[in-house]
Amino acid sequence: MRANVSIEHSAIRTLFPFHIGEYPLPAGVLRFVDEGNGLPVVLLHGNPTWSFFYRRLIAALREQRRVIAPDHLGCGLSDKPQQYHYCLANHIDNLERLLEYLNLGPVDLVVHDWGGAIGMGWAVRHPSLVRRIVILNTAAFLSPHIPLRIAAGKIPVLGEWAIRQCNAFALAATWMAVTHPLPPEVRAGYLWPYRTPDSRIAIARFVQDIPLHPAHPTWPVIDAIDRELTLLRDKPVRIVWGGRDWCFDDRFLAGWLARFPAAEATRLDDAGHYVLEDAPDAALAQLARWLVPE
Repeated sequence: MRANVSIEHSAIRTLFPFHIGEYPLPAGVLRFVDEGNGLPVVLLHGNPTWSFFYRRLIAALREQRRVIAPDHLGCGLSDKPQQYHYCLANHIDNLERLLEYLNLGPVDLVVHDWGGAIGMGWAVRHPSLVRRIVILNTAAFLSPHIPLRIAAGKIPVLGEWAIRQCNAFALAATWMAVTHPLPPEVRAGYLWPYRTPDSRIAIARFVQDIPLHPAHPTWPVIDAIDRELTLLRDKPVRIVWGGRDWCFDDRFLAGWLARFPAAEATRLDDAGHYVLEDAPDAALAQLARWLVPE
């Protein structure tokens, strides 16, 4: 399924006025924001968002940085093939192909949600291409903790039906991933690429790809990434964390600090999972100071 690229004439274009590049993968076209010039920074979204999550950060950085914000295959403006094997290993491979194609050299990496495992999976393969890392409410290590409302999406048949036919994950996230209500136009922006059951296939597959036991095929992938995070220990790491995230809660923050004890961390006490929505001024001020060169 090809993406509906009529974003040029959509109501959300005023909120997302960025140049969109394309990179053809064997399974479909991967699309990405490509804005600005200067030292490159790569922004990786999670599930069930898309590069729209970073729209204000893109605008804040593009005058002084080259900003690349991909939509993972199946997400956002990228194609949404129905027979594709959506899994962490393939998302990492797709990112690797894109960054090789763009030939950016060393980058700053910003990761959120599944973007953490995808981005760190790429980073441990290419530590010499990583300058600095920003971590926003995410994980790249195994955890026995999964909220019931996420686990419900893994129920065979019923979970996928609810996510794809009823939009139970993307729609619910626009309420449950924030502590402050989203403006209607912003909620519409998050949901715009996911208007049909077919367009929600990757959302369902991301939930199914959460490993809860060693027999799950993604379990050893995440375990290997975690063991190789030591390759990044010498990189400057900045953590900006939503303190009221019920999914990636403070146990995950503690996990990151155990792995990167020299990291500079800011906990925004009243922000939820969509930390850039709940605390845009505080979060963007922290990130802009760190990511914009002197």
